[in-house]
Amino acid sequence: MKTDTTSQLNFSLIGFTSIQIGIYILLAAYAIETLLLNFMETDTLGLSSEINLVIAIASITFFTVLFSFFAMFFKGKRNAKKQQLQLWNQKSISTFWIIFVSFLAIYGILYLFYTQNLEDFITPTFLIFYGLLLFAFHKKERKNLLIISGICILFSIICFMIPSYWYSALVILGVAHITYGVVVKE
Repeated sequence: MKTDTTSQLNFSLIGFTSIQIGIYILLAAYAIETLLLNFMETDTLGLSSEINLVIAIASITFFTVLFSFFAMFFKGKRNAKKQQLQLWNQKSISTFWIIFVSFLAIYGILYLFYTQNLEDFITPTFLIFYGLLLFAFHKKERKNLLIISGICILFSIICFMIPSYWYSALVILGVAHITYGVVVKE
């Protein structure tokens, strides 16, 4: 196995990985929209049902992020094996921790918004941070990833002005990931 320290393998969002993440975003958006519509249609608006709704949405988003991490990890593992490199090198470890801590911070901020009854700012704030994270980790040869980052920022602005547009923004983000995965292959 090569241990050349100049060869650094990093996690990427190209090909099938981006398609998977797009599908996860689409499924999560649909599930959350369905939960919210069912919650609003029921006559019981008790505290316990609201807590269950929040737990369900938090679980959906947690598993969406977790499955997205798994998709990037397994893609990175396949690429490392194919190129006979170590997956966990200094760059990939630092990248993993930066992304992991970033998502924890995003969740913390979004939870703070929820506790302050600022639910309308949850999706736009997520889109801003996600767009900035994509921008921070784009590679020079992957300039197309900047398009997804720009889409996130654009839709965050739209969602700030029109809070009910959150579902459409997430669907378009999912479709953008799928399109990016189809267009940009290894």
